[in-house]
Amino acid sequence: MEEAHLDPSEGLVGDNWKTRGSSHTPDGSANPDAQLTIMNSRLIALLARHKERWSLAGDQLFIDLDLSADNLPPGTRLALDSAVIEVTGEPHTGCKKFLERFGVDAVKLVNSAVGRQLNLRGINAKIVQAGVVRVGGAVEKL
Repeated sequence: MEEAHLDPSEGLVGDNWKTRGSSHTPDGSANPDAQLTIMNSRLIALLARHKERWSLAGDQLFIDLDLSADNLPPGTRLALDSAVIEVTGEPHTGCKKFLERFGVDAVKLVNSAVGRQLNLRGINAKIVQAGVVRVGGAVEKL
């Protein structure tokens, strides 16, 4: 997509976050702390090798930013074009699908001690201000 609408109650408009629910909430409803999944664009480029395969990671956003816990601890807010999101403490790890699509070495890398510290698999976030994000748009740490 060239642009996407982010909404605090709906998530990324058109995504199935709200309707698919979560096994991490007591009632199976959507997890507000995992509204958005974000991965570093340089790492997915390395793992996927072709941009057409980036979507296989399952993340909604790919950004060129240091996603490490030191740089973006939970509670950090980011302005993405006109939207504002907040990094949550919900862990984002390589799942079975990620393993099938990118291989055991990729999962070992992202889930290694260093990989976890750098959040190589990515981060979870929630939307705090609605807005539109665009490919190549501005990302600013607030």
